[in-house]
Amino acid sequence: MRLFEWLLFFSNACLLAFLIIFNPRIRRTALLLTSVAGSVFLFLHLLIEGYRIQLLFLYGFTILLLMLSLKDVYIMPKAVRTVSRIRRMLGRIFIWIGLIATACLIYAFPVFDLPAPTGELKVGTQVFHFIDPARDEAYGQTPTGKRELMVQVWYPAQAGTGKRAPFISDARILRYMAANYGLPGFTLQHLKYVSSHAYSGAEISSALTSYPLILANPGFGSSRFLHTSQAENLASHGYIVAVIDHTYNTFATEFPDGRITTSTTNDLFSPDHDYRTESGNRDKLGKVLTDDVTFALDQFELIQSGQIPSQLKGRIDLGHVGVFGHSIGGATAYDASYDPRIAVGIDLDGGLYRLREREGLRKPFLFINSESEFERLKMMRDNHVYTDTELERLGNTREWMDQVTEDKKLELERMSATVASGGQFLYIDNTEHLNFTDVQFISPIFRMLGITGKIAPERANAVINAYMLDFFDMYLKNQGGILMKGPDSRFPEVKVSTSLLYSRNKPA
Repeated sequence: MRLFEWLLFFSNACLLAFLIIFNPRIRRTALLLTSVAGSVFLFLHLLIEGYRIQLLFLYGFTILLLMLSLKDVYIMPKAVRTVSRIRRMLGRIFIWIGLIATACLIYAFPVFDLPAPTGELKVGTQVFHFIDPARDEAYGQTPTGKRELMVQVWYPAQAGTGKRAPFISDARILRYMAANYGLPGFTLQHLKYVSSHAYSGAEISSALTSYPLILANPGFGSSRFLHTSQAENLASHGYIVAVIDHTYNTFATEFPDGRITTSTTNDLFSPDHDYRTESGNRDKLGKVLTDDVTFALDQFELIQSGQIPSQLKGRIDLGHVGVFGHSIGGATAYDASYDPRIAVGIDLDGGLYRLREREGLRKPFLFINSESEFERLKMMRDNHVYTDTELERLGNTREWMDQVTEDKKLELERMSATVASGGQFLYIDNTEHLNFTDVQFISPIFRMLGITGKIAPERANAVINAYMLDFFDMYLKNQGGILMKGPDSRFPEVKVSTSLLYSRNKPA
């Protein structure tokens, strides 16, 4: 909650308290002074912090009490008003309800602060618009008919100057984001006031001559913005991090000409499909996402050589490239790692795709899962027989779950082969799928509803960032690697579960 929001709420609470003062003269004076102060706070709040709909009651109550106080003092100071006790009581109850509802809305939808990066370097950010002339757009329409991507880069910067970049660069996408989480379109408009820690267009740091490149991939229906805290943290430790908005797979992507595309890939998945149709559609989508990564890496080679203008020219260490992603973006990170230019990768709570098209990946790879996903994988490995009640709750048939189990066992085999080449298979206690994104900071209600886990969002973010940094440092900078050696007392919630990969489904 921001400063003038606090002051405005406090002044409104005082106004309510003063309404019950019995001495009319004291009450009139107190209400006038407090309503004037509240109006000043309201003006400063709107001027400096900006309007948001969660405070609508405070705005109305402040203005109403100011008008009534002025009228009471200057226009009708001696008038005898006959207001019944019932009306006064109902009015005060209405005000109490309004203040309580406002407090709940402020709590549920705060203007939060993203966690500060832990590295010594400042962070800059730049956005690129790439068009792939070799690929037609398969999931929607574009002016050229070709695949277009928006890619945001976070990088080490010289001492930050000017204003920090906003968390959400275009507030128009917020209504699509709210709809994505089943909320009314106006609900998340306050996120336009959340600031990042990066400076737009800042000069790249001179601390090193070049920096390793990391390509990142959001999950299904997600957005590049929801990995800001991870990207900023890596950048502050000396990485160039490029997060790809996979067009038509994000809840919304805005382009330089003002276009906004929304997710159309939902249409690939339907309850009417059988499992193999669904799996095949996921593989087809996966190939597009993987090709996005390959194409983006091609563009960074052009940036490095100066063929695409950018201050990053000559500063990208293309000999040390990593990739990570969340959910289907984690599968994208895995699949893209077959590209020989990519050295290592991290999968954040994502299942794999195109399993039958490739052999096991033999590169260092880190798998970090939520506790709930780990438990699901464990059930698959142990040939869990689902009851009719469980199947009804999942909304799946027994045949469907048998095929899921078959694919998950193959997934575990592939993970096993990959981890044997370096890396780990971990899970984090009390986490859910969305703890791997900045969604966990948007509302504490998500935690209460189980959308995110019981772990505190700040702690989940700190743990994930620590393990990601340690892994990338180990393989891209030849340093660190301490957390890859096994359990660490600083992070008791992290469980090394590599044994799951050497599973019972393998023949003796």
